[in-house]
Amino acid sequence: MAGRPHFAGFEIPLELVVHLRYCLVLLASGLLGGLLFAASPNPHTPVIVELFTAEGCSSCPPADQLLARLEQAQPVPEADIIVLGEHVDYWNQLGWQDRFSARQYTQRQQEYAYAFSIEDIYTPQMVVNGLAQFNGADGPRALQEIRRAAAAPHASVSLLRKDPSDLALTVNHFPAGIKNVEILLAVTEDSLASDVRRGENVGRRLTHTGVVRSLVSVARLDARKSPDFASDLPLRLSEDWNRENLHAVILVEVRGSHRIVGAAKLKL
Repeated sequence: MAGRPHFAGFEIPLELVVHLRYCLVLLASGLLGGLLFAASPNPHTPVIVELFTAEGCSSCPPADQLLARLEQAQPVPEADIIVLGEHVDYWNQLGWQDRFSARQYTQRQQEYAYAFSIEDIYTPQMVVNGLAQFNGADGPRALQEIRRAAAAPHASVSLLRKDPSDLALTVNHFPAGIKNVEILLAVTEDSLASDVRRGENVGRRLTHTGVVRSLVSVARLDARKSPDFASDLPLRLSEDWNRENLHAVILVEVRGSHRIVGAAKLKL
């Protein structure tokens, strides 16, 4: 058809010409530039799921399996589920020494009990973003609380590997009203297993994911005075840990309540 434009011997459809002219108008007005270069919001909100567990507890293996499914399946589309398996030490006196247990995780669970006004600590206990606690084997409740946590305001957290022994952390855009904040660095290990020879789980092979190998405080700050926090974090890894299965996890907590308002995970 006469009058249609050509390029390199090929006829250009009229519909494409009209579309290109429309785009040029948008670009001239600055609208298309904004559409092309504006940062898209991350649709996945990091949500921390902590499980207080023990290899000496016969009701804990189903909760350990649920934790693994949450991490592997990522069943909540709006959430990036980050799991932490924290093995408490008060079951060790009942026949089996849990090699992943530490007094530190028992103390953290006790602090949660105070925050939730619970008289006694128990296993398996699951805590989602420090906002809700429940029986660690309750899958429907876990999904409900993860969805709720994903919808809550949260800080932006970036965690990068700077070099073999250091991480680079930045935190900003704290939720409104947040004041006293503590930032924790956890190192977790996946694909762990134990053959239990004594205690309530005697004869069972237990598998674990997201086992917390270390948990340290790296900063305390007033979010109102330090709205843009950045720091290099030294990374200390034990030779006993399998480097192929390690992750670094950042928890941004409200001091006193352990309410988590930001998180990030990085494969090491």
